[in-house]
Parts: sequence; structure tokens; C-alpha cells
Amino acid sequence: MRNYRDVKMPKLLFSRIRLYEFKDLMPNMKRPRRIDIVLNCRRKKDIQCVSVQKCNDETYSSKLSCQTDHKLHLEKLLKDKKYLAAFRSFLQSEFSEENIEFWLACEEFRLTTSSEDLQWRAEKIYREFIQPTACREINVDQHIREKIKQALEKPSVSCFDEAQKHVYLLMERDSCPRFLHSNAYLSLNRKSRTLWYL
Repeated sequence: MRNYRDVKMPKLLFSRIRLYEFKDLMPNMKRPRRIDIVLNCRRKKDIQCVSVQKCNDETYSSKLSCQTDHKLHLEKLLKDKKYLAAFRSFLQSEFSEENIEFWLACEEFRLTTSSEDLQWRAEKIYREFIQPTACREINVDQHIREKIKQALEKPSVSCFDEAQKHVYLLMERDSCPRFLHSNAYLSLNRKSRTLWYL
């Protein structure tokens, strides 16, 4: 039996040419590009771009719908007495009831008609919620505190609007979503649905 080493093959066929040596043999030769490959690559890139864009749009729309959903729920919570009481107790359990208390105090403050009542109520809200050493201090920026402090010289029904909006957004983004997943809300929601069917 003959060994494969004994077989003489053409030397060029099995010679070990390195790639750079091969390139040196054909210095100025360009490979022709097949148009079908080029077009196929472009199509793939376009499809990827479209799918990424679509995915980003869906993510954005789901975030937007989620935010809108929480906004609707918070409005519902603040209007309905049962849900408001449950939300209040939930915030107390999380040690952040000052947010809802401040929001409610501002709503009551807006209904004030006399200027004397406006003055003492504004000072009371400031001492209770805004002042840096307040017992139920809310989380607002320093520039909002300064605006309110300046507005206390001659308070109007809108002097707490910026702080109230800030607290509302904080509850909408942070507290409300957690409350909507809590047992307190789910059981209250189940009870209200059951009563509706009866």
C-alpha cells in the first residue's frame, strides 16, 4: 500500500502562500462588487433601522400610555373619598403622607376668599410644609421655597401652585404606581366592582 507522502502532487497546488504574499502578487487589482450583495446589505440595514425605530416608538408610546394611565388614576384617587382615604393610609405606611396633606391643604387654600384668611393660611402652610425645619417638610427645590417665602409678604391663591404641581408630579410618578399595585388598592378596587355588579 502506498503512503500519501509517496504521491507526487503538483507543488503549486499545496504550497503555503501567505495571504500578504498573494496580495503582493496582485497589487492593483480590485475585486468587483456584486450588486445583488450590495443591495441585500443595504436592505438589511434599512430593515434593522426600521425595526429599531419601531421598537423605540413602541417603547415611547407604552411609557406615555403608562404615564397617562397613572395620571388618570391619581385624578381618580384624589376625587373619590374611599380611594383618597386608602391612598392617604398607604402614604402614611410609606412615611410620605406630607405630600398628600400638602396637596389637600393647597386645594383648600385656593378656596379662600378673604385676604386676612389668605395671609394666616399661607403662613400656616409655609410653617407646616415648606419651611426647612417644618415638621412635615415636603421635597421641593430651594428656588421654589424662596419664591413662596417672597410671596408670603402679599399672598395670592396661586402662591403655592408651583410647589403643588411639583408634589403632584412626584406622587404621580412615584407613589401612585406603587399604590396601584398594593393590596389596599386591589382589594378596594375589587370591592367597588363587586358592589357595581350587585
